[in-house]
Amino acid sequence: MKMTELLLADLEREAASTRRALERVPEGRYDWKPHEKSMPLGYLATIVATILGWIQFMIEEDQLDMTPQGDSKHKPQKLTTRSELIAALDDSVAKARKALENTTDEHLLTTWKFVVGGHVASENPRHIMIRDAVFSHLAHHRGQLTVYLRLNDAPVPSIYGPSADENPFR
Repeated sequence: MKMTELLLADLEREAASTRRALERVPEGRYDWKPHEKSMPLGYLATIVATILGWIQFMIEEDQLDMTPQGDSKHKPQKLTTRSELIAALDDSVAKARKALENTTDEHLLTTWKFVVGGHVASENPRHIMIRDAVFSHLAHHRGQLTVYLRLNDAPVPSIYGPSADENPFR
């Protein structure tokens, strides 16, 4: 199996479970936080909705430089409604799918860098960066989001197995 096929299959699986989580984000709670050190619900949901789109720039660009001044051309959107979150997810998945369909396994073996303020924070082959910085990172933030859902009395979807609110195996 080609890496592109594997990554496309991962994309489709992760997009489906991400959609189920975003469909349950409570409206009007963008600024809600479970703790003063936590990120706001809306910001977290925006990350979850858009992170799959990172695949596109990991394929089409050689690096991402997050400058301390915030001059990066990749700035997070402020999505305040469930419909905006779902639309952003759909857009992110479409861009990722197109980028994966138009690349090669050879290109996925080339290096991609994550730079912060001029310092290389991470540098690996693109396929590893996609698995680590997108799919694993998504699982982490989507997990956080499910905790936020529970704390807001929203039903938690089944992701990799049953939740207290949803059991696809019954």
